[in-house]
Amino acid sequence: MQVQSVPLGSITIGAQSWRDGTVRNIQRAERLVRQTRAGRSGTYSRPRSCSAGRGFTPARTAGTTEDKEGEEECAESRDCICKDKTSRPQTTEGLFHSGSQRTPVAPFPPTSLRERCAGASVAVAGEYMRRVREVEGQLRRLAGRVTQEGIKLQRERGHLEKMLHSIRTDLNINSRSSEGRTRRPSTAETERDGADYLLSCERRELTELKQDLEGALRNTLIQLQALGQSSKQLRDCASERARVLELLPHSGSAGGHGTAQTKTDPVSPFTPECKQILESSTLAVNQSQLLRENIRQILTSAIARQKTARRAVNDSLVKKIAETIDLQQNLTLMSAATRQAMFRKQREVNCIRHSHDRAQGPEYSGDILAREKLNRPLVQVYQRHPGTQLPEAALLIQGSALLRRCLMSSEDELVRLQHTCLQLMDDLLGKRAAAQVDAGVIRMRRQQVDRRALPSFLQQGPCRSQLPLPCVD
Repeated sequence: MQVQSVPLGSITIGAQSWRDGTVRNIQRAERLVRQTRAGRSGTYSRPRSCSAGRGFTPARTAGTTEDKEGEEECAESRDCICKDKTSRPQTTEGLFHSGSQRTPVAPFPPTSLRERCAGASVAVAGEYMRRVREVEGQLRRLAGRVTQEGIKLQRERGHLEKMLHSIRTDLNINSRSSEGRTRRPSTAETERDGADYLLSCERRELTELKQDLEGALRNTLIQLQALGQSSKQLRDCASERARVLELLPHSGSAGGHGTAQTKTDPVSPFTPECKQILESSTLAVNQSQLLRENIRQILTSAIARQKTARRAVNDSLVKKIAETIDLQQNLTLMSAATRQAMFRKQREVNCIRHSHDRAQGPEYSGDILAREKLNRPLVQVYQRHPGTQLPEAALLIQGSALLRRCLMSSEDELVRLQHTCLQLMDDLLGKRAAAQVDAGVIRMRRQQVDRRALPSFLQQGPCRSQLPLPCVD
């Protein structure tokens, strides 16, 4: 519908006041129509002036206040119309024609406003939900990494527990070995030797390894708890983010590996809580990887040190057994030689005792032969002169004393030989028993060693630290 100002004729019949009042009413009505935009739908014709027509110009009162206000309102209305033209779309075709110039004005809200608002809301909600799906995908992918890292760390924990069981078994074997070596028979064999010293070194080494492994296991349990807590937080946050994804289709690129969110906002899809959980979980995963590498190094070093300690003790026990068997053979030979010497000395003592008994003469004077008597005629005749004493009696006395001394020394030597032979036999028995005890100890150590099922890459790893055990000859 078009509204136009009808120009009035130039002939005036009535009074001037009556005409001016009518003109003012017409101008006021036109101004109100223009201000309220009644009957306008898209564009209208901007009048050349705020008057009703050219015929009104000579008849207007120049000094009227209402006319000035009308002109100012017309200018303001034109400014408002120009501003509304750039800010609101035009949907209607109604025009206000007052001349040849036309300017667009702001339209009424379209009939599809509600649909357009709903569509804009759906677009905003869909974009938000897709961004939330990206965040949820990041959270769930990181939760999967945390779960995988927890499984790997759990496997390393199993290796640590197996290694700790092996260390405890070796400590028990070490205690039983030390206790078994105290059952050696003689006093000399129970003294501490190189094997005992290596057993004590092995005990210290195993105790240190046990403490290191227990500390690593304690750190592993703490890290497993941290990974479990991180996984729970990630899944809870992902579930909280997924509360707006019920109506979003699962097809599309929203859930794929999109660009990581960097900007955080409490009301945005990527909240500060999500960022904090992602950063803490990533840090936990990195710490877990470093801990797994450290555990692998500790396990490799512990296996090498344990094998070195066990090999050193076993080699020392084998050397001790070989040394004992060598001494046992020497003792056997020496005891045989001592028995031969003892038998020879016994025959010599018998001979000396017989000679001494013969040098003493008969027990009764009636058993003395005539040629042995000192009062025989030849001796009496020879001793008629003074100083002609025969040396027979002195020689007999000296010979008896010499034989007595030889007999006493020979008997002492025989006693010493007998005592030495007994010592050799006792030492031989002790060496034989000590060799049997050491052989039983090393057999027990080889039989009861822990047959653990650790991975080959740990058992075949490079030895990073060797056991500083001395070499016992």
